[in-house]
Amino acid sequence: MTQQQSEERTVPSAAAEVSAGAVERHGIDPVPDTERHGSPRSLFWPWAASGLSLLSLAYGVYLMGLGLSPWQAIASGALGYVLSFLLVGLISIAGTRTGAPTMAIGRSSFGRQGNKLPTLFSYVSNVGWETVLVALSSLGGAAILARVAPGVFARADARTPTTTAQALCFAATAVVVVVVGIYGHALIMRVQKYLTAAITALTVVYLVLMADRIDLSALGHGRAGGLGTFVGGIVFAMTLLGLGWVNCGADYSRYLPRTTSGRAITGWTTLGGVLPPLVLLVFGVVLNAGDPKLAGAAAADPVGALAAELPTWFLVPYLLTAIGGFASGAIMDIYSSGMSMLALGIPIRRHLAVLADGVLMAAGGWYVLFVSPSFFATFQAFLAVIGVAMSAWSAVFLVEQWRRRHTGFDLVRVRALGRPAVFSLGVGTVVGLGLITSADPHIATVVGFLLTDGAARGPLGAMNLGVVVALPVAGVLYACTASLGARRHTSGGDR
Repeated sequence: MTQQQSEERTVPSAAAEVSAGAVERHGIDPVPDTERHGSPRSLFWPWAASGLSLLSLAYGVYLMGLGLSPWQAIASGALGYVLSFLLVGLISIAGTRTGAPTMAIGRSSFGRQGNKLPTLFSYVSNVGWETVLVALSSLGGAAILARVAPGVFARADARTPTTTAQALCFAATAVVVVVVGIYGHALIMRVQKYLTAAITALTVVYLVLMADRIDLSALGHGRAGGLGTFVGGIVFAMTLLGLGWVNCGADYSRYLPRTTSGRAITGWTTLGGVLPPLVLLVFGVVLNAGDPKLAGAAAADPVGALAAELPTWFLVPYLLTAIGGFASGAIMDIYSSGMSMLALGIPIRRHLAVLADGVLMAAGGWYVLFVSPSFFATFQAFLAVIGVAMSAWSAVFLVEQWRRRHTGFDLVRVRALGRPAVFSLGVGTVVGLGLITSADPHIATVVGFLLTDGAARGPLGAMNLGVVVALPVAGVLYACTASLGARRHTSGGDR
């Protein structure tokens, strides 16, 4: 048997694979070995589907909007994507070892009560992302409907979509997301595989139709940004992709056999999470380099702006591509947000938690669609703030995973409060928030307090280094204090 075959072996036939047509019965309780099945290769599909959103095309526009040249935007995006999704892959290993979702595993380091703080961050992150994805689906879908049927879905100017068009697209996406989320893991894995194939095919057609707008010579144009701007691009790319998923990694690997290779889990998770969005990012950069006017429009409405030059016959397939791409990411978010709600200790069934998240998603979507003055500023501020907290949490989680690499996780006998973990998370988050800036005037008043006015306006402020700094600060602090916390636990002082 080769090493690859060994790494990807499946569980014996005695294991019972749950039907995709049945509602998942497990909440945050560990999945028993008799229900483990599949191979690490199966992780490619959900993560690939999560990044196939046409929003990934706009990410290239966003990175160039920071002041990067086309080549710098591609390089910083690639580095940020890989670095951040490696964290997701490493965290996914714990799901296979324990059979539990990510935020439930966090109790091993933070304790039952202390774990509620990072779980709340996780919950806000998931609900925020699913809200953004469904809202963008509504914006883009409504713009396309206005072109397909201007007499029904467009206002008097025949260009601006009606509120009804936005509401229809929002409702369609939200219903699909909530229903799949209610059925749970088995259906998600099945749906994401088919969505990946379908969206890939439609996206290829889209890229071909837009090929005549590409000017490869434009890649050499544009003024290169400084080192600070380039680093800022890497950090921004990390927040755009992997740092938004670190709190979900184990949720989708916990049904794999306990002996599955950790390297295979990390590799397939990273490949699935990075490859599709990176291809789309490169195309977005090339497209934007040849048409700079696209940047302003895409910042406000990525899907609608990118569809402006499409032929009418492809608008409906494009609409399905856009909604399907956003739905695939939102499905994973709403499933994991339900897990986070259970990990908070709220006494509710998993499928009812998904319904509750759907209500919050609808309320948040209303704000993004009808209240927020600038989507991009709000979006970037949300990414940076949540990115800092999730970066610090990731460090604590991975250090704990390394400490327990030989002993394993005991999720039944956990202390009430893991003071070293909570302290490390708090310090890492505060330091990180003090080193980031925000274009949102409301968020700007509570971040960047460790930067002088000059530094905040200069290259250091553009880097948003707080997202990256939070990781080593929290990790080193926890590594240094974990042994002290273990002694307190043994003596009963932490109970």
